[in-house]
Amino acid sequence: MTRPDRAWLARDPVVVAPLLLGATLAHDTAEGRVAIRITEVEAYRGADDPGAHSFRGRTARNATMFGDAGHLYAYFTYGMHHAINVVAGEREGFGILVRAGAVVEGEPLARRRREAKPRRSPIVELARGPGNVAQALGATLADDGADLLGDGPWTLAVDGPLPTHPLPHRTGPRVGVSGDGGDGTRFPWRCWLPDEPSVSAYRAATPRRRQAT
Repeated sequence: MTRPDRAWLARDPVVVAPLLLGATLAHDTAEGRVAIRITEVEAYRGADDPGAHSFRGRTARNATMFGDAGHLYAYFTYGMHHAINVVAGEREGFGILVRAGAVVEGEPLARRRREAKPRRSPIVELARGPGNVAQALGATLADDGADLLGDGPWTLAVDGPLPTHPLPHRTGPRVGVSGDGGDGTRFPWRCWLPDEPSVSAYRAATPRRRQAT
């Protein structure tokens, strides 16, 4: 396995995102280690991208996106779950959302984290969707800013030399992105490995209904 260098990630996320397909993302905790093979990602391109958290500039929430490439941007969304991104670019607010992965190490721990109620989910569902990715890996807001390229508990690696061309993949609109950022013609920045059962289902954004007064 090869650990990327920061320069490899400090590029346009639209270029880097498909190169992360097939890479391994792992998290070591006191409970143990869980690793996933990344099978689905979405690119977000800062001020050029109305779907990005960083579109309107730096805030306390998205500050990590404006730091060095190769760090983890973690956030809490919909009041329900966490999600994680790989920071790309050169302090430009670029990020790559890890939408789905196949658990390749630590399945029992990933399953315990995912299954609050007694049920038996297929292994392909353990890290399907960004909230499930974060839960399976044990990611919380405390992990925001973690260095994926250092000696800490989070690691990112690829099989073999750093790729210059992505694996065969498909592209399409990002999931659940509303407004202009959800335009799949302008922003076909979701990438996934075909015929991979861990890839999440596409869902368009649901328009928010204005309450009657």
